[in-house]
Amino acid sequence: MDKTLRGAAEMTAAMTILGTIGLFVVLSGEGAIDVVFWRCAFGALALLVICSAQGLLRGQLTLKTLLMAALGGFAIVVNWAMLFSAYGEASIGVATAVYNTQPFILVGFGALFLKERISSVKLGWLAFAFLGVLLIIQAKPATADYIGSNYALGIALALSAAFFWAVAALLTKKLTGTPPQLIALIQVCVGILMLAPFVSWSALPQTGTSWAALATLGIVHTGIMYVLMYGAVQKLPTYLQGAFSFIYPVVAILVDYVAFGHQLHVPQLIGAAVIVLSAMGLTFGWKLSLGRRKGQCVS
Repeated sequence: MDKTLRGAAEMTAAMTILGTIGLFVVLSGEGAIDVVFWRCAFGALALLVICSAQGLLRGQLTLKTLLMAALGGFAIVVNWAMLFSAYGEASIGVATAVYNTQPFILVGFGALFLKERISSVKLGWLAFAFLGVLLIIQAKPATADYIGSNYALGIALALSAAFFWAVAALLTKKLTGTPPQLIALIQVCVGILMLAPFVSWSALPQTGTSWAALATLGIVHTGIMYVLMYGAVQKLPTYLQGAFSFIYPVVAILVDYVAFGHQLHVPQLIGAAVIVLSAMGLTFGWKLSLGRRKGQCVS
């Protein structure tokens, strides 16, 4: 199979798996902290096997690398806990759409900490994405349509999750050259240590469905998904990596509708589409046409 086609297949599979994560969080029936802990625990087992099989457990780490990866682990674990909590308040589809603002937060971090220039085009897409978030916030549905009762809290949690994802991504930029599977292993091990004191040890999952959902989150949505995603990253040009990443929110919205009947209202659909379109525009460097002068687009 052609290298690019194989990479496309791997990235499609990875983003499709990622889009179903909310379903398994809900099926587990557990609180966000417990779900994240067990995801980390099962994920650590899967990633340990993967890293061991690939010979990544020796001679790869320095103290600086370990500390940077651990800080990223703290951020990614907080990110997961907030996102999973958001599912219960604003639905999987809405939370995922708002969470997709993460590229814009990363752009802001790049300007603040890496001295990267923010062009007028990027600012335009940022404003457009903010409009999408406002549309979703203003389109609060009837409480009965959703799992939780605090829609605004769900939006805030999804935005906060995006913030911590961007923190983790910024720290990961400092680890260029370190195998991503190994970074992920360190991150989930940090999650185990962070959350172990807060797990409901006296009220462990009681059903096979719960344990199966938690194991799937760790083994499939963490271990296997990382292997597929980073394998694709090595085969695809950057612009195609960005293109395939937008499968994730689309799958999440479809899963939310098919599995739980959470159909987005028209303003929410428009808001979600605006956020995804803005993220695509930022990723691919599309120019916002603000007017025409002598037959040319001005951006």
